[in-house]
Amino acid sequence: MDFLKTFTPELTIASPGRINLIGEHTDYNMGYVLPTAIGKKIVFKFQKNGLDSLCRVYSKTYDVGFELDLNAISKSEVEWENYILGVLNEISKRTGQVQGFDCILESDLPSGSGLSSSAALECGLAFGLNELFTLGLSKLDMVQLSQTAEHTYVGTQCGIMDQFASVISKSGHVILLDCESLEYDFIPIDLHPYKIILLNTKVSHNLASSEYNTRKRECEAGLKIIKIKYPTVKSLRDVDEVMLADYKETMDAILFNRCSYIVSENKRVLEMAKALQVKDLLSVGQLLYAAHHGISTLYEVSCPESDFLVEFSKDNPSVLGARQTGGGFGGCTLNIVHEDTVEQFIDEASKAYKKKFDIDLEAFEVTPSGGTSIVN
Repeated sequence: MDFLKTFTPELTIASPGRINLIGEHTDYNMGYVLPTAIGKKIVFKFQKNGLDSLCRVYSKTYDVGFELDLNAISKSEVEWENYILGVLNEISKRTGQVQGFDCILESDLPSGSGLSSSAALECGLAFGLNELFTLGLSKLDMVQLSQTAEHTYVGTQCGIMDQFASVISKSGHVILLDCESLEYDFIPIDLHPYKIILLNTKVSHNLASSEYNTRKRECEAGLKIIKIKYPTVKSLRDVDEVMLADYKETMDAILFNRCSYIVSENKRVLEMAKALQVKDLLSVGQLLYAAHHGISTLYEVSCPESDFLVEFSKDNPSVLGARQTGGGFGGCTLNIVHEDTVEQFIDEASKAYKKKFDIDLEAFEVTPSGGTSIVN
């Protein structure tokens, strides 16, 4: 790409990945989640190129790029390009102010790790173009258009959590987000003397996107049955365990399990927020283990590698709790580990994992960080 030789960035944006402490798959069921941005991120560098509609995007991380015409945006056969194209398509519906630009991006987010590099890609682009062309979009506008872009151009019917966390997060806090009203509170997170350690399974079972949409349909099917008796219920966040018990014998077992997990997970999110506020770290750990049990047995979006690492952590007294994080079928497990034993835990987990699966484990610490921002 010729523009790389003369590229002089006018604007640099950092857009972070995220972890979700607890509340997996509750967002598209209009429930509660508890995410935060992390220090790992995608960095975008932008320049206006003086052309009316030609845009050039280059990934330094993967040494690939493409060009596009703002007047002829359409889906690509190349998946990562659709995150860019989808955002531009949504922005074009809201404003005609974007003109030709060049963008170079570089990521230190591990691909397929469940840290939501897709939301970081969408939100970083939207944030950067908003600044570069003074579009007047609010942070919530950028969150919502990025989510819509993923629905329409990528085909993943995601909830709003990933994009919300990528943009709105505040350092040292998690976000207690109500995905129905979009009301939120920042909850301080102080885990000292423990740290958040992610173990990247290095596996990405290619079920994540298709099964994600399947889970959404299964929840909708269960909700439809519940609404016959409880017509005021709008989503599974309005259902409690007593209401759900009415269907134990009559609802299809798979649908019942899916609904049961979501109802319990919403409850766990609110309990986790309370535990963090009073620094009840034992409860924090127990809630993580309970969440993983639900993810694995009721919602069935775990995998043997994640299950192995979570079970392995239970034998270590320096680990408070663990669970698979992200959409599922691989990615990372999130572990709350005492600071004095982090290296030992990683070493022992790595050896056990290598012996079991012949895969080299990747481990790193994450800290709750701020959202997408300009780099000065």
